[in-house]
Amino acid sequence: MEFTKIHGLGNDYIYINLLTGKNQIAEKDIPKVSRFMSNRHFGVGADGIILIEKSKLADFKMRIFNQDGSEAEMCGNGIRGFAKYVYDNKLTTKKEIKIETLAGIKNVKVYTQANGKVQTVQVNMGKASFAKNKDIIINENEKDKEILNTQKTIKNYVNEKNNTIKLEYIINEKKYTGTYISIGNPHFVIFEKNIEELNLELIGKTIENDSHFPNRVNVEIAQIQDLGNIKMRVWERGSGETFSCGTGACAVTKVAYSYGLTRNAVKVHLKGGVLDIRINKLTDEIYMTGMTNKVFDGKIENELVGII
Repeated sequence: MEFTKIHGLGNDYIYINLLTGKNQIAEKDIPKVSRFMSNRHFGVGADGIILIEKSKLADFKMRIFNQDGSEAEMCGNGIRGFAKYVYDNKLTTKKEIKIETLAGIKNVKVYTQANGKVQTVQVNMGKASFAKNKDIIINENEKDKEILNTQKTIKNYVNEKNNTIKLEYIINEKKYTGTYISIGNPHFVIFEKNIEELNLELIGKTIENDSHFPNRVNVEIAQIQDLGNIKMRVWERGSGETFSCGTGACAVTKVAYSYGLTRNAVKVHLKGGVLDIRINKLTDEIYMTGMTNKVFDGKIENELVGII
């Protein structure tokens, strides 16, 4: 099986081209392939795999699988790498590409360097939503419930005001209040100070697996630096803490702007680098722009897949 490893600000994925039939993976084996190839000790090492497939609705179809083999609806860093792969490998000559995902069709624009290779990609991520959907469960008796036990390490109450859903958690005797938002995939955004000092693994695992999120949830902890800059760490469901998350950066920006904490255009500073996020004031669509880099091409023996 041939593959290419590409990263977007350190959020790395293994791209497998299924268009030609040269690479073939049975549907039932995809989770196993993702777990093996993503493993950083026995496999190639990545935050997941991305499959390049034919689409009846767009130019291409993108499928994303996390380290644990679960399928994700959308990945902002992953789709930038996807655009780089199909353009650099001459699968298309278009600089504006439509890509089908489980979160809908995304419009992507590539920007090339002097050597003709893609380095920067802009993605129209669509609109964010604060509304309840299949990814969050809220029971009527939980709304605006007073906190009775501040030592609990799970949800204490839900507050629905201003068309947003807020949940409060007590983890190791510290309170964390966050907002649920969907960018085609689910996110929970928390604003804190000194985010580097926080135990993101503990916070992330607790909230990711909370019963309010039947499909689990991505957790972002963000720090407002000024009106145009946000610092962020992310715990991605199925992968753990990653160097960057494009949908997470969009989620954080939308929540911050909606609460009047920032302007509509900001730079989001992640462990792997900076993403430019802009919310169109007229259409409410979110645009993400960032770099993407190829690491290497490789080939792996099919019989090795299945060790993990």
